[in-house]
Amino acid sequence: MKIAEVAEDTGLSISTIRFYEKSGLCPPIQRGRDGKRRFSANDADWLALLASLRATGMSMSQMRAFAALYASGDETVPQRKAVLLRHRKSLEIRQTELDRCRAILDRKLKRYEEILEVRE
Repeated sequence: MKIAEVAEDTGLSISTIRFYEKSGLCPPIQRGRDGKRRFSANDADWLALLASLRATGMSMSQMRAFAALYASGDETVPQRKAVLLRHRKSLEIRQTELDRCRAILDRKLKRYEEILEVRE
């Protein structure tokens, strides 16, 4: 897969993919005879995970630690699972707070609609 295809599939920009590679967040990407990156399905899946972790608020330092565990091999699966479980728990807490805020906004918007209806 070419870098543009991976960018489209993952939602990451090409520059972000290059940054992740240079930062050591992903395993070395194979290159073709022409020197261009050739991404495997596993590479694309890993980048999609990184995109998801970043989009959900994981810090770069946490991502680097997670990537280091990944690079260490399957013996780190329990630690990686624990990292992802903690991150999911933080997302659940954040989602609860977002739901509460949305309910407040919905009540306010409903009130504004009532006020506007009276004016018409």
